[in-house]
Amino acid sequence: MGSGVCAAVTLKHSKARASGWIVITFGWGFAVLAGAYIAGPLSGGHLNPAVTFALAIDSGDWDQVHLYVLGQMLGAMTGATLAWLTYYGQFEKNEEPTLGIFSTGPEIRNTWQNLVTETIATMVLILGVLSFGMTKGLGESGSLTLIVALLVVGIGLSLGGPTGYAINPARDLGPRIMHAVLPIPNKGTSDWGYSWIPVAGPLAGAALAALLFRAAF
Repeated sequence: MGSGVCAAVTLKHSKARASGWIVITFGWGFAVLAGAYIAGPLSGGHLNPAVTFALAIDSGDWDQVHLYVLGQMLGAMTGATLAWLTYYGQFEKNEEPTLGIFSTGPEIRNTWQNLVTETIATMVLILGVLSFGMTKGLGESGSLTLIVALLVVGIGLSLGGPTGYAINPARDLGPRIMHAVLPIPNKGTSDWGYSWIPVAGPLAGAALAALLFRAAF
């Protein structure tokens, strides 16, 4: 759904073309909501390596981290592939680079600014997740998932402008890999020179937020 909303807004022959940033942020929010509800019974809703990393730091339990991250990467790659198949006809007629459908990229390329932006945005996400988890009844009622999804929308609207707000290493790296390997006409570069920022920034933000949370609570 995340790659799908980006394709819908970006591709020339899509009925949703040029719908704008607000549509993308809400599309991604609903993608998080649906994914977390679906994955909840199996994994507790682990969709994001940064969240998994932060929870491991907070709890000290690292036993399942590698399995979660593997599942998150495979899920992101599968989702990107399904979005490509859904919009296959539009991709075939597309004449412009398509990396923005799959992965994030900065409006102004400045390594440290981009890294700090991703770090701050992810810190907001992680502090929200950890704090909401302390509120009694949210998890049992299912409200926690909805609130986190709305937080993702809010981060996109307020902090997503500079870099496209990865705030999730798998969300960026998995689809970027598929952009590189899928036979997409006129797809342009996969921009591997930037690819480390949407991984390192969220992981740094997750670590800082988890340590701050532990110190405070």
